[in-house]
Amino acid sequence: MNKNRSERTVGSPVVIAAAVAIFGALAMLIVDHGPWSHPKVQTAEVANYETTGAAARAAGATVPPTAPKPELEPDAPGPKPAQPANPMTQ
Repeated sequence: MNKNRSERTVGSPVVIAAAVAIFGALAMLIVDHGPWSHPKVQTAEVANYETTGAAARAAGATVPPTAPKPELEPDAPGPKPAQPANPMTQ
């Protein structure tokens, strides 16, 4: 064997990966839950509009109703499913 070759330990990449994972988790916690990220929650009495639709109508938008879904769905394209090999008898 070559004695000049540096011997690498198996644990070194694992330690680096763990350090990166811990740093990333701590960074996310600091960004998400830091002192500058307080939610601005308003009650319905304080807010200008109680629903999104009311706010949209106040801005001049029209809010059309959702089209109703048909009761019967059309048949799916493709082959029909085969009968089971052993149908259950009742």
